[in-house]
Amino acid sequence: MLRAVLFDVDFTLSRPGPELGPEAYRRVGEAHGLSLDPTRYEDARLAALDDLKRHPELAHDEEIWIAFTEDIVRGMGGDAETARACAVDMVRRWEVHDHFHLYEDALPVLADLRTRGLKLGLISNGQRDLVEFARHHELDVDVAVGSMSHGRTKPHASIFQAALLALDVAAQDAVMVGDSYADDIEGARALGMRAILIDRERLFPDEADRIEGLGELSAALGLS
Repeated sequence: MLRAVLFDVDFTLSRPGPELGPEAYRRVGEAHGLSLDPTRYEDARLAALDDLKRHPELAHDEEIWIAFTEDIVRGMGGDAETARACAVDMVRRWEVHDHFHLYEDALPVLADLRTRGLKLGLISNGQRDLVEFARHHELDVDVAVGSMSHGRTKPHASIFQAALLALDVAAQDAVMVGDSYADDIEGARALGMRAILIDRERLFPDEADRIEGLGELSAALGLS
């Protein structure tokens, strides 16, 4: 019996705005004496993702985010002593709630699920206060568990369990919705939850339990 739906946040309900994009890197780089090339951002980001190393115990570690961002800075041409300071400034920008914008289908789908009597929650990795983020963006949810406050990152079982415990819902009665196969989908399924991949970029056409936008969620849950 479906009682709750849990959502990832970044690239599921919201996306980073221009304050966190290539031009922002260029401007912040200038403040640190760096000449960063915005056209190199995407390649630098993908290379940094390949180099990204999780904490061995999936502990939330700000240093991992700083190192990841520093890789991007250096990949954009900022291979200098001030690259780390520039990266720290960029990481701080990820803590500003106004630097994120909700997808147009985010609030309508939350409202729809709420009218059906379902409990709602957020689970997110990242360098932000997730409770304040939900309040700022008027996300009507019952619980928000962020890795910064929880201490562990997805796909660690405890971050999912913390949300389920707060909602007083068993794993088999909840669904996880997220864009990361490794973090959201595999993490939730390992606990016995159903997990639905939101695949806005159509990168996983062979995944059976997937949607391409939140507007498809109610049908995927068998509610419409």
